[in-house]
Amino acid sequence: MLQIKNLTITHKKDLRPLLEDFNFTLNTGDRAVIISEEGNGKSTLLKLIYDASLVSDYVEYTGQILTQGTLLGYLPQEFPDAWKKETIYSYCVGTPAFTDLSPKELAAIASQLMLPADFFYSDQLCGTLSGGEKVKLQIAALQMGSPDIYLLDEPSNDIDIETLEWLEHFINSCGKPVLFVSHDETLIENTANVIIHLEQIMRKTRPRHTIVRMPYRKYISSREAAFERQEQLAQNERREYRKQMERFRQIEQRVEAMQNGISRQDPHGGRLLKKKMKAVKSQEHRFEREKEDMTQAPDMEKAIFVKITPETRIPNGKIVLDYTQETLSAGGRVLASHISLRIAGPEKICIVGRNGAGKTTLLKQIASLLLSRPDLKAAYMPQDYEELLNMDQNPVEFLSAKGDKAEQTMIRTYLGSMRYTADEMSHCIRELSGGQKAKLLFLKMSLDGCNVLILDEPTRNFSPLSGPVIRQVLKSFDGAIISISHDRKYIGEVVSAVYELTENGLYRRV
Repeated sequence: MLQIKNLTITHKKDLRPLLEDFNFTLNTGDRAVIISEEGNGKSTLLKLIYDASLVSDYVEYTGQILTQGTLLGYLPQEFPDAWKKETIYSYCVGTPAFTDLSPKELAAIASQLMLPADFFYSDQLCGTLSGGEKVKLQIAALQMGSPDIYLLDEPSNDIDIETLEWLEHFINSCGKPVLFVSHDETLIENTANVIIHLEQIMRKTRPRHTIVRMPYRKYISSREAAFERQEQLAQNERREYRKQMERFRQIEQRVEAMQNGISRQDPHGGRLLKKKMKAVKSQEHRFEREKEDMTQAPDMEKAIFVKITPETRIPNGKIVLDYTQETLSAGGRVLASHISLRIAGPEKICIVGRNGAGKTTLLKQIASLLLSRPDLKAAYMPQDYEELLNMDQNPVEFLSAKGDKAEQTMIRTYLGSMRYTADEMSHCIRELSGGQKAKLLFLKMSLDGCNVLILDEPTRNFSPLSGPVIRQVLKSFDGAIISISHDRKYIGEVVSAVYELTENGLYRRV
């Protein structure tokens, strides 16, 4: 069992509280998901539960985290750099339980994850694996250790749809408590029975958390309904207050006029009016007390606001891409052959396929062609944001082209719409969360007025609350989109055509 008592987490650099007086118990049968906007501390909370030393350089905390001797299995959001230059076999040997399992047991784990039977004995370097293969390797290592509790930070990142479906089954049937972070709304809808919602309200100066034991969709709908009721009640009470105050002011003005017009020869009438004015003032004080007790308008953390500039239309007949490739190779290995892809006009296509099929390799080759086209304004969003981001810059510096005051003011306004605080605008990019880095790349595409977007897993780091906003923006985009995604909601809502990459070529799904 995992029990958390009175936990408060504070960011060391800007002294911003991420969590206050948090109490939670993870019980058998719980499949608890932590949701929040980007940068609100989801990954920090998971790391702190697993090993406080992982976050000691940037946060401090008070309270208790009680695990009572249970074995925790932790999946980090990013594959550890220290292991990227090691072989798959070395990584597995580093898992204490690996040598205790028989080849048959290891083959069964590999089969569940749709990996080759001898995968764990491979001398392939971990750093050369696809994003999805790295996630599968880490999940396999967790299974080998048979932990009492699973702590999973973005387990759905980069894995193919078949493995996503396996992951859903695993979370639902593993028989162990699971505490996880995910941006995949479909995964959350199909698995979670406990919702932990972390928010930053009052312009990100105060944290608030909500814990409910119900499915995600029910929580979202009940939350929205409650906020609507509260908003309506607050509006009605304020409307009635304004009417009362208007009537009161009319009475007050009449009494004042009568006082000003009364003759000194009528002291009795003056005393009556003075008494009446006292009653009017008493009523005013009563109204003020009632105002303090009124229902407050709901204070909720809003999703991000983003739009792509309208000067992005691609004419219907324009050939955006006419690509052919006899063989697609990476690391000396042929991944696929006989590839062709033709895109005309503002099409929105998505490439899917199993992990390791070569999707990212293919997209990078397409990006290199389109980024050099003078007749297009293309932008590329890689799976690894560090390919484009200077980790030592802050967000304002990254987005600045001229560096003048007017431009910086405009950039800060845009960053504010993406829910950056003033402090976060000054932080080095390396200190930002994955979602905050993704926001920067989206914002740059918007500022640059691009009409072709080449996106490798564009929604992978956006919260389930901001995901609908991003999908709507991309759906209404007038340019062309060439993407890789395993996000089932993105595929269903944004994409006009899906292509599957196999070893025999690229095929359009019907």
